[in-house]
Amino acid sequence: MSRIEYSAEIAELLGRVRRRPTAGWPWRPGERVPAGLSVKQSWGWLFAPDGRVLTLINPKDGIVSLPGGSLEPEDDGDPGSALAREAAEEAQAVIGTPYYLGYLYDRVGSANGGHECARVRMAAALRAVGPSAADPASGRHYRRLLVAPGLAVELLGWGGPGLRQARAAVSAAVRWLGVPSAANEAIEELPVEGCEVFPGAVPPGPAGVHPGPDGLLPGPGPGPGVGPGPGAGRRAGGE
Repeated sequence: MSRIEYSAEIAELLGRVRRRPTAGWPWRPGERVPAGLSVKQSWGWLFAPDGRVLTLINPKDGIVSLPGGSLEPEDDGDPGSALAREAAEEAQAVIGTPYYLGYLYDRVGSANGGHECARVRMAAALRAVGPSAADPASGRHYRRLLVAPGLAVELLGWGGPGLRQARAAVSAAVRWLGVPSAANEAIEELPVEGCEVFPGAVPPGPAGVHPGPDGLLPGPGPGPGVGPGPGAGRRAGGE
């Protein structure tokens, strides 16, 4: 097994990581969200050209998350728009077109007043990040790491279900973004001043244009334009 490379500063940060208990929400890869099931959250696997993904760590409590969060009225029911907005707020990230992967079925509706709901997962290119800043909604100031998808699952503490979700994201990214199936294993912190990450990645189109990994565009689903991928494959931070 090759040695994972990272700096002493990152080692100190990783030493603070605290994994939260998993919620056990069933993963529905490539399935449309059924009519009548509310989509309350959207989280994303955001890829660099070398196959690593953006992973956020709150240095104050050690909680790890993927970018994403709850749908707001300005998202007009579109999980892709919610992901782009949340990634910008949390990580000052600019993303490419989001691709729908599937959803987690939240039976207890912890994000929906006790009513069952769906938590969508998407994949997209991480085009760039701006200067590091606190999330205006939560006040959290995240550290922004690029890590291999498998290591992201380990840091998140998601276990086997998380690995299946990661495989769905990698499959979509290999096909639609051209990233390698075997990611760079080094752990890298993105510079606080910001940088370009994925040159030439296609930006999101008009609201609602978010094809699934099979290239399908709108049809009935969780929101405008969210189509399924063929077997593709945040609690705040997600599972």
